[in-house]
Amino acid sequence: MPNIKSAKKRVKVNSVKTMQNKAMKSNLRTVIKKAEAATANGAADMQDSVKLAVKKIDQACAKGLMHKNCASRKKSHLVCKMNAAMAK
Repeated sequence: MPNIKSAKKRVKVNSVKTMQNKAMKSNLRTVIKKAEAATANGAADMQDSVKLAVKKIDQACAKGLMHKNCASRKKSHLVCKMNAAMAK
């Protein structure tokens, strides 16, 4: 445990930020899974779910939770799956 006041504060701030990052990553994973399930099933709200997933991916990338190339790759995969499902 730190003895210096600023170090104690950093421990608190880091724990809060860690929890926020975990919550945002968890939400991101959930949204991506829902979008993938919608594209696999050909659901009626497929476009809306993919649009929401792309938005969440962009937000995660802007926050630094995800590298920009990873975000781009995930968005590309989702859109490709959606286009394949719509072509059927």
